[in-house]
Amino acid sequence: MTSICPRCDETVFFAEKVSSLGKNWHRFCLKCERCSKILSPGSHAEHDGLPYCHKPCYGTLFGPKGVNIGGAGSYIYDTPPQTPVNKSCNSPSDGSPTTPWTNSQISYNQRKASTAPTRMFAGETCLCPGCGKAVYFAEKVMSLGRDWHRPCLRCVRCKKTLTPGGHAEHEGSPYCHVPCYGYLFGPKGVNIGKVGCYIYEKENAENEMPSEH
Repeated sequence: MTSICPRCDETVFFAEKVSSLGKNWHRFCLKCERCSKILSPGSHAEHDGLPYCHKPCYGTLFGPKGVNIGGAGSYIYDTPPQTPVNKSCNSPSDGSPTTPWTNSQISYNQRKASTAPTRMFAGETCLCPGCGKAVYFAEKVMSLGRDWHRPCLRCVRCKKTLTPGGHAEHEGSPYCHVPCYGYLFGPKGVNIGKVGCYIYEKENAENEMPSEH
């Protein structure tokens, strides 16, 4: 079965395809929108459904900006001036939420957050897609075009805390590159490894091997 490459609109055959962002691409068509560097599936950033390299393009275009943060695209988070904190809202000092979210919960919170007015200045708040609660300037990180509490930006599958611009994306939800995105959405084919595994054959094989005891 063939599909159409999102970049060139030509047919993609099984032997030449790579899968990323929920689509099949020609290997050399999966390129950064800004610098045109060839990208690897699951090893690039995404914005509005388009692929970007992490450095420098995604960071420059969509990374956090502000005083003492080192400029656009820098992920060095010096502590900004303190702002009032809503006690009902999760913050980095609270640690990670105790109950993992399901995909449906994250989807609900993202829809909830998307209906709230966008806030751009210190002291004003927006809603976190992870928990649906207010995010204040001093505690936020930015990824996938939204503001998150730092402990709320986690892989949907394994719940590992992620770094802005340093994770994969699928249908608007964040995933770690290793092993979750590759295992779930990586290319499939002969000599590539297990289904969904394009680079992590050894790790996934060990995890899935039946116990001898």
